[in-house]
Amino acid sequence: MDLVRHLECFVAVAEQSHFGRAAACLGMAQPPLSQRIQRLERELGVRLFERTSRQVTITESGTLLLAEARELLARSEAFMATARRIRDGETGLLRAALSPDIAGETVAAVLADFPRRHAGPELELHELSTAQQLARFASHDLDVGVIHHPCDVSGLELGPVLRRELGVLLPRSAAAAVLDEVPLASLTGYDLILFPRGSAPALYDDLLTTCARNGYTPAAVRHGQGASFVRGLVLSAGAVALGPYDAQPADVRDRNADAGSGVVWRPLAGAPLAWRHSVAWPKGRGDAAVSAFAEVATHALRTTAGARGEAPAGPLHLRPASEYWL
Repeated sequence: MDLVRHLECFVAVAEQSHFGRAAACLGMAQPPLSQRIQRLERELGVRLFERTSRQVTITESGTLLLAEARELLARSEAFMATARRIRDGETGLLRAALSPDIAGETVAAVLADFPRRHAGPELELHELSTAQQLARFASHDLDVGVIHHPCDVSGLELGPVLRRELGVLLPRSAAAAVLDEVPLASLTGYDLILFPRGSAPALYDDLLTTCARNGYTPAAVRHGQGASFVRGLVLSAGAVALGPYDAQPADVRDRNADAGSGVVWRPLAGAPLAWRHSVAWPKGRGDAAVSAFAEVATHALRTTAGARGEAPAGPLHLRPASEYWL
């Protein structure tokens, strides 16, 4: 039995004291309304109305139940309204993630812009590698995130793929540091500092393959992620690191800066390497809050990190992952 619908019928008849008028209010015919009332009476085991050919009168039992029926209907309406808000992303908690290489300016832009774009849910933002994000998507512990490509995107939907070109962080004393653009082949002899492979295995392998194709096979691969740790390795271990322009401090990326930092960032000749990002979320779970985060994160990457779209620019179109070339 559809209890909510039966209670709606009960309240309507009680308020109208007439089956015909109650049926009109409910938008239904009178015979089905009478049948619903009879079934409700059978289910409850009490008589709700006294019926005569001229009038319908609520019984004492019906009067006692009427207030509770109204309360249950009010609770039902509130329950459905809450469900609609959750469905539309207008309440609750949005669990989102950014990858560790996202610059502070981009993180700040996302945190500032999201509440202006979507005032419903609270944003819970995490710093997670692509592998960590994929694992949390699989366990339903993450709603949306910014991932690196290439990776396994089965079961995900994506926003536009954005490209952040990589340069090289190298000792200021290195011969290549005087160049405006550094060929990868000129880094021969240097170790390469990369993020741990487990963070994004496909991306890690892709970077090394591209380096080799462009004439650079590192003497060794060292692992590090923290900015200070990586700079320390560059300064003391005969190593270089890859990273985008936006992630570097001003004294490192400025050719005319004081030499005190000891390291410099230079673009790579021909731009052979890039981080390729997109916002991702589980297929079929792209509600209004996810859409708002996707728009905010995509806009922040474009405006604060200089990311360029590999998919057509313009308004964000939410598409299945299979529709993007990765």
